[in-house]
Amino acid sequence: MASKKLLTLVFVREHDKILLGLKKRGFGAGKWNGFGGKVEPGESIAEGALRELKEECGLTALELRKIGLVEFEFENDPNLLQVHVFDTYNYQGQITESEEMQPQWYDVKDIPYEKMWLDDTYWYPYMLRSEPFKGYFLYRGMDHIVHHKIEKLDFEQLDDLPPK
Repeated sequence: MASKKLLTLVFVREHDKILLGLKKRGFGAGKWNGFGGKVEPGESIAEGALRELKEECGLTALELRKIGLVEFEFENDPNLLQVHVFDTYNYQGQITESEEMQPQWYDVKDIPYEKMWLDDTYWYPYMLRSEPFKGYFLYRGMDHIVHHKIEKLDFEQLDDLPPK
């Protein structure tokens, strides 16, 4: 039976800009992404998102808005990765590079999709339009999507998605 891993992803936004981080080590190294990671035991999903954002780029989100849920599976791996996606326009602190991430602002028209996970081209447009969504991606290796589905939700539906 597959196990589920709870993860978070936070995107810091300013008007037509988005803060991305270049992953420097570990899973996804060399790819640009938002800031996030595993939810620790005893943490809520939002608490995990806030902690990871602070650890990876030095910022504190004063408000978090859940914008999506993306589930990932990799062939021959029993784990389901359940990623809770948030954005924030309200934050404080100084952007700092961490051992794990190198932050950089991008104009939303210049997002470096060619240096990101393949699935990002499918669901980023929803996030960038502030449209709640749910997505599923099955990967073969790290560079081939075997199957995917994505659907637009409303915010009430998003609140009802597991886990509570």
